[in-house]
Amino acid sequence: MRKQKADEKRSLEVAEAAREQQWQKPSFVGELFMGRLRPELIFPFPEQDPQDRRDGDEILARLKSFLNDKVDADLIDREKEIPSEVIDGLREMGLFGIKLPKEYGGMGMSQINYNRIIQLVASHCASTAVLLSAHQSIGVPQPLKLFGTDAQKERYLPRLAAGAMSAFALTEPEVGSDPSRMTTTAVLEDDGETWVINGHKLWISNGPVAELLIVMARTNSPEEEHPEISAFIVEGDTPGLSTAHRCDFMGLKGLQNGLLHFENVRVPAENILVGRGEGLRLALRTLNTGRLTLPAAGGGAMKQALAMAKHWANERRQWGSEVGKHEAVAEKIASISADLFAVESLTWLTSAMADHGSQDIRLEAAMPKLYCSEALWRSVDAALQVRGGRGYETADSLGGRGELPMPMERLMRDARINLIIEGTSEIMRLFIAREALDPHLRAAGMNATSTHMDIVGATKFYAGWYPKLWLPRFGTPNSEILPGNLGRHLRFVERATRRLARDLFHMMMLYRQGLQKKQALLARIVNCGSELFAMTAVLARASSPAGGAGSIEIADLFCRQARRRIAVWRQGIYSNDDTVTYRTARKVLDGEFPWLEENIVSTWKKDSSTS
Repeated sequence: MRKQKADEKRSLEVAEAAREQQWQKPSFVGELFMGRLRPELIFPFPEQDPQDRRDGDEILARLKSFLNDKVDADLIDREKEIPSEVIDGLREMGLFGIKLPKEYGGMGMSQINYNRIIQLVASHCASTAVLLSAHQSIGVPQPLKLFGTDAQKERYLPRLAAGAMSAFALTEPEVGSDPSRMTTTAVLEDDGETWVINGHKLWISNGPVAELLIVMARTNSPEEEHPEISAFIVEGDTPGLSTAHRCDFMGLKGLQNGLLHFENVRVPAENILVGRGEGLRLALRTLNTGRLTLPAAGGGAMKQALAMAKHWANERRQWGSEVGKHEAVAEKIASISADLFAVESLTWLTSAMADHGSQDIRLEAAMPKLYCSEALWRSVDAALQVRGGRGYETADSLGGRGELPMPMERLMRDARINLIIEGTSEIMRLFIAREALDPHLRAAGMNATSTHMDIVGATKFYAGWYPKLWLPRFGTPNSEILPGNLGRHLRFVERATRRLARDLFHMMMLYRQGLQKKQALLARIVNCGSELFAMTAVLARASSPAGGAGSIEIADLFCRQARRRIAVWRQGIYSNDDTVTYRTARKVLDGEFPWLEENIVSTWKKDSSTS
């Protein structure tokens, strides 16, 4: 037990040290958790610059034709390989350097246009979309652009823009979201000119085919309590670097992803990024922007799922009418549409925030990743249900017997990874909760690992802050100018924002330092905040020219549904079965209910002793 607590403390300290400690710019979501609605940070909904949009339209038109004519997504899924001519075509269009500056051979495009491109590709072939996004959302281009020296940029960015594929190597077989346990090491030779890397990296997208990689490794002694983690630029053909295994997944069958082995891989000292010990900070900053791609890709998949479900609902007749006219099916079609409007609203809002750079987006990037990946999953599940047995059947099988080869089954397999990749939903909720708690911890002179509180400072802060959360409000900014019934939804958001801050404070007072272990409770608080952020984005978009036809009606439906979900989440904050649930889970894990595993065949257990 003592060792477990020490390990937990060390993990928290490593994660805390890597955080961006100060909020230099405003954050809508950060303010929301403090009970302050800041509509001016979102209203009016940002419009894309006309010239920027025209630039995006031009490449999208070419790309759509290329995808339609040259990219057989079902063939890629079946043969588990993206053909070289597809990759060459992407290179010729410049799509390996979408956001890289033109001075280095890139396209110099905005985050909005980048996400428009990823959305289009993802709507057709998720494997191809991940190839592009793993290369430039979290591969070498993004961290090199953010942190590289002039010499590093001049050496590598032109290669990357021209199509040198890249990867980001962080995860290890025994290390997922806890970097304190990283075992890959980099040792500086006595001459001070070369680092030697040894270790393994797992689930590295593009890793088996990457020409350049960012590799995270421990650069201090393994005997030291706190790991010093640094980032290195590594050439893919460096002696000692090999692919030990290419991974095969439920979906994304065309993805080149594998277990990489580093055996005495020699890297020049000038290839360290930022500086020694700055690797985790680099990784977190990279992920802040990289996560913005997932909502865009999810929106593309949702649009495709809706298109297939809508076609079937209009064509299929049962019991005297089209199935789409039956309420059970109509409810699914409407809910997918409402969720899709929210996903796109969050995507284009946060993309514009990244382009403008006027707000801190660590929460604004994390929350859409969480929210949109879960909206994608429930939407694809609903769309497959509308298709029934044909949704479960592969496109090849459908086409083989003369029906439209709708790839609903493939789309569902490809969609599932979004709840895991770049931070699982569970980890994202903990990350958001930690950032939401930050102002409270600072007010008390604490951080996530502190044991002592500044009682005087905390008392002064809460004496002025808490009573304001109960004061009545006479008008909500922007609510009076919203069309239709949307004004009342924004007024609800304002009331619910203050209520959310009170709920968070009450739980802090109840559990104190133990709150960080109440993960199910924190998840409900974060879910409420996510719904409120999504509602605000939806209301802003529906009231702008970007909303499109019927947006007011769809926004109203989404907000109605979101309010019902918030009511359920909030009730669970104060009334839940978390203690009983956890106690039962411990007994299951300890083998106290052996009948749970009776009368099954588990051949995988034959190899459990060696795994």
